[in-house]
Amino acid sequence: MNASPIVRAFFDRPTGSLQYVFHDPATMKGAIVDPVWNFYPEAGALTTESADEILNYVRAAGIEIVWILDTHPHADHFSAAPYLSEKLGTPRGIGEKVTGVQKLWKGLYNLGDGFACDGSQWDRLFAEGEEFNVGDISVRIMFSPGHTLASITYVARDAAFVHDTLMKPASGTSRADFPGGDSAELWASIRAILDLPPQTRLYVGHDYPEDGAAPEYMATVAEHRLTNRHVKDGIGRDEFIAARDARDATLKLPERMLAALQVNIRGGRLPEAEADGHSYLKIPVGKFEAR
Repeated sequence: MNASPIVRAFFDRPTGSLQYVFHDPATMKGAIVDPVWNFYPEAGALTTESADEILNYVRAAGIEIVWILDTHPHADHFSAAPYLSEKLGTPRGIGEKVTGVQKLWKGLYNLGDGFACDGSQWDRLFAEGEEFNVGDISVRIMFSPGHTLASITYVARDAAFVHDTLMKPASGTSRADFPGGDSAELWASIRAILDLPPQTRLYVGHDYPEDGAAPEYMATVAEHRLTNRHVKDGIGRDEFIAARDARDATLKLPERMLAALQVNIRGGRLPEAEADGHSYLKIPVGKFEAR
C-alpha cells in the first residue's frame, strides 16, 4: 500500500512558525517537524502551549511518534524537540551540516572550548540522500541550504517539508541574509525542490497572515512553478538573486534571533543553569548592525 502521509499543521502566530505532524495511516506511526517552544522575550519566559497542542493531538489521534525532526536551527523560535522527546520517548534528528552552524554561532557567542560542535545534541544527523521510515512511508533527505548552511528538506512520499526555502506562492521565498545564508544557494535548493513531481505537496515553514486570518502553508510543486512570485517558471537565477538580496536588505533581524540561536545550536536546550538555578542568555553587542 502506498498511501499518502496525513499531514496536520500547527501555527504559532507570534513567530509566524508552522509546525507539522505527519503520519502513515496504515501503521499510525508519525513524525513531528519543527516544533515550537514558546519564548516571550519581554519577560524571558518560556511556556509549552504549542508543543502541548501537538501532544494532545497525537495522543487523541492514536499516532505513535517515531521521530522528532528539525529542518535547521531556527532564528525565530526555540525548538521544542527535547521537551517532546522526553514526553514521547522519541529520538530527534537534524541535518549533519548543523555542525557548521554550531561552529559559526559558537564564535558569534564567544562560547569557548566547552561547547561541542559535533551535533551530539541530537540523536541522529541525517546526510544528503539518506532515507528512513515512518511506518511504511520512506522519508528522503534533501540538502537545502541558502536560508542557513545546514537546512534540509524531508520528502515523505508526496509530501515535502521545505522549511524556510519557499513561502506561499504569493509571498515568494524565504530570506537568505542570516549568518551562513546565501541567495545563490537558496536558488539552487529551491530549483531542486521544484524538480520534485508536480503533485508533491510542499509544506512551508512560515506565514504571516493578518490578525484573525488563517495561515497558508501548502501548495503543490505545480502551483509554485506556475505562480510563485520569486521562482515561478520563467524567472532566472540572476533575477531571483537580485530580487532576494534587495528584499533582504530591507528586513529587520528577527526579534528572537539572538536568543533562539544559542538555544537551538544546543538542540533546543538552555545554557547550563548557574548557581541560582536559572539559565542566562548571552546577547552579543555590536556584532550586528541596526536595520
